[in-house]
Amino acid sequence: PMGSLVNSQLLNNQVTDGARSPSPALAMMHARKLHTSLVHRDIDSAAKFIGAGAATVGVAGSGAGIGSVFGSLIIGYARNPSLKQQLFSYAILGFALSEAMGLFCL
Repeated sequence: PMGSLVNSQLLNNQVTDGARSPSPALAMMHARKLHTSLVHRDIDSAAKFIGAGAATVGVAGSGAGIGSVFGSLIIGYARNPSLKQQLFSYAILGFALSEAMGLFCL
């Protein structure tokens, strides 16, 4: 709505004004231009790096979870070797869930 108002006022002033000074609508349109400086670009790139670092925290948690799963597998197998197949299937399930949570963090 604001853009159509500015465009219609600009068009009306160009037709009726001739060689007069710029209209208020034209001045407002020039005032609304976005200027980016080097400082703003640096802040934007720093924010991207901070976001990427925050995303890797979830991957580190996934790595810790996988280590815990397989550590528990070794302890369980040492306590009761006859349950080797059942413990291994539970460990694979735990690995898959932990890895999925790490991928969801990305």
